[in-house]
Amino acid sequence: MAEFQAFDLASLRQRLAPPGTGYAEFLRRPDLSLGLYVLGAGGTDHQHPHSEDEAYFVISGRARFTAGNEERAVGPRDTLFVPAHLPHRFHDVEEELVLLVCFGPAEGSRAKR
Repeated sequence: MAEFQAFDLASLRQRLAPPGTGYAEFLRRPDLSLGLYVLGAGGTDHQHPHSEDEAYFVISGRARFTAGNEERAVGPRDTLFVPAHLPHRFHDVEEELVLLVCFGPAEGSRAKR
């Protein structure tokens, strides 16, 4: 049986590279992985479609988000779901964007090797 774990935002931010921005996975299980993704104001999101379903929870910040042919503004407390293989990205980042990222199953586990 897995142990209970708790994570605080300040500690998670210290794992980011380069400091203060980027992506850091902080939990991995076969059916789920969690990460923190931070894009600075004016930052560029370089991600590519993933082979797993993905959900984002906006902790703080404001930006635009495009998934497939849909675009919308995102801000604190918004939750976004992106099915596997759908092109998506954050853009026009107005305020530093801090996101909780959830992959199911774990990120990269369905990728062709």
